[in-house]
Amino acid sequence: MELDLAVEVEGVELNAPDSSELLSAPIWEQQITRWLSNLCVDPGLPVPSLVRCAEELSLSLRFTSDASIAELNSTWRQKAGPTDVLSFAALEEADSGMEGPSIELGDIVVSLETARRQALEQGHDLGKELRWLVSHGVLHLLGWDHPDEDSLAAMLALQERLLADGWSGQPG
Repeated sequence: MELDLAVEVEGVELNAPDSSELLSAPIWEQQITRWLSNLCVDPGLPVPSLVRCAEELSLSLRFTSDASIAELNSTWRQKAGPTDVLSFAALEEADSGMEGPSIELGDIVVSLETARRQALEQGHDLGKELRWLVSHGVLHLLGWDHPDEDSLAAMLALQERLLADGWSGQPG
């Protein structure tokens, strides 16, 4: 499976020395490809069959500011203020008969400012927090949701499993 990934960084200061590496498209392409491959080969996971069969998956990943994500959060979720991650799944809008070699998954938007704060609060580095948030977004793009405690627990356990795979060859 191939991944067509568009990574955008907008409206945020890249003041940390490791920020540019953490936000690089090749690193995210490798990481997300690994996650998607692992998810698709596990028959026990509810992954849409058109995703499992696709030759290419496409998605966009945007790192942005609290102000920008707050605007999106207000517009799309009618919630005031910034949030850490938003996902806009294309599969939800897709025709159920949609098939083909290339499938659009959707868009993930991460507030880099909120991610930095949460990493400090959790006592881990920014890379781990970004992986946590992006993995959460990827699962939402695949149809996972957490309307209740049991669903949330299952989704968080799967995120832990994905993160245990490490960061592009580096320890998690």
